[in-house]
Amino acid sequence: MKRINVGIIGTGWCGGIRANTCANSALVDELHIAEINQQRLDEVTKQTGPKTATTDYKELLANDAIDAFMISATPEVTHFPMALDCLKAGKHVFLEKPISLTLKEADELVDLARDNNLKFTIGYSQRFNPKFAFVKKSLNDGTLGEPVSALISRHISRNLGNKISGRIKLSPAAMEATHDLDFALWCMEPAKPIRVYAQAVNKVMRPTHGVEDCMWIIVTMDDGTVLTVGAGWIMPPAYPNFSTTTIEFVGSKGALMIDDSHKDVMLTTMDGGIVHPMSTMPGEQVEHVFAGPMHAETIHFLEAVTYDRPVMVTPEQARKVMEVYMAADLSAERNEPVPLPMNARDISEAAPV
Repeated sequence: MKRINVGIIGTGWCGGIRANTCANSALVDELHIAEINQQRLDEVTKQTGPKTATTDYKELLANDAIDAFMISATPEVTHFPMALDCLKAGKHVFLEKPISLTLKEADELVDLARDNNLKFTIGYSQRFNPKFAFVKKSLNDGTLGEPVSALISRHISRNLGNKISGRIKLSPAAMEATHDLDFALWCMEPAKPIRVYAQAVNKVMRPTHGVEDCMWIIVTMDDGTVLTVGAGWIMPPAYPNFSTTTIEFVGSKGALMIDDSHKDVMLTTMDGGIVHPMSTMPGEQVEHVFAGPMHAETIHFLEAVTYDRPVMVTPEQARKVMEVYMAADLSAERNEPVPLPMNARDISEAAPV
């Protein structure tokens, strides 16, 4: 069986999950990790036993034996330069969202990967959530008929919202709704988005972090279907990194309601009160199994590289999602719809300062 050598850049929350998955996969021969936090590097080194552990990812880039990189570094401003370095080195790349901070950067990465026949994919893990996959299946097999409308609502706890907005000034559209925009647009293919209208609320996070509390986004598709996606990050502190989502997908022949609110498992104790375990978006290790989609997503990338299979999330799709949430930010600021594709003026105004 063919095996590959993998480098993980950034071994925080998500990178740690991916490193542990790789360390336990028969597809991986050598694991190499890079993490600037020495304490965290030591912790993940103890967990995974990598061949190389370093605080400088460029030491891994100098290793010609590494076949593929998984980039889970923060803050998100590091994504583009790190992905660019890895692709220029001729390595396959898995990159956590967002693909970049500007469409120009995204286009550069997309072109570089395509021109060099490299696997390049973005971390939209919710495609690997079985409930979400069932929506896609029900559309593909005709159970729902022609798509009519979709409504997705996602909210996370304030402790995670504070953590994210404390490291980069990106909106909940860019950091949370992006997962559901990716999912909805994936479900609707080959239809394309042609118009975005969004409204934001600024009551809690604006004074302290300079970002919106939540955003609601209406996307009109070229076949007339309407997608509504809402995301916020000001729920009171709960189980670490708690996430709750509901989905309604309505078609001409049926409707599908998905409850991914993570209320199905409740633990209550005298010390901790009520908590909802296994409620994070990526998932978490529960003894011998991993409860959540990120493990499956990581294995998918390893298999794509090892067996030369297509990646599920193409960089072109991720670029389209990026354009939609940038248009949503711009729409909320202007209080008017933004047509797609965005023109040069809109792209310039939507770019982060």
